[in-house]
Amino acid sequence: MQQVCSKCGLPKELCVCETIAKGEQRIKVFTRVKRYGKKTTVIQGIDASAIDIKSLLKSLKRELACGGTYKNNEIELQGDHKDRIKSILVKHGFSEEIIEVK
Repeated sequence: MQQVCSKCGLPKELCVCETIAKGEQRIKVFTRVKRYGKKTTVIQGIDASAIDIKSLLKSLKRELACGGTYKNNEIELQGDHKDRIKSILVKHGFSEEIIEVK
C-alpha cells in the first residue's frame, strides 16, 4: 500500500509539499564564535515541520566533512562554511534568492 502525504493527500512519490515549503522560507547563514574561539556556521529559518531536517543535516555534514547538530530551530555546523553553504543549499532545492549569507 502506498504512503499518502497528510498535507496534500497525494502519494509520497507525487507530493510537492516540501518543494513548495522550500520556496517560502527566509534562510540566514552566519558564523558564531563558541567556547575556546571555535567557529560554528549557523543556519536559521528552515521550517522543521515542512522539511526533513534530519536528512538535510546528514547530507550537509557529509558534504562539508564536519560535525553538526539541530537545536533551538537552528542547524549548527562545526567550522566556518559560509563560503560553501549557499551552493550546497541551492543544490538541495532551496532558491538562491531566499538564502542570506552574512
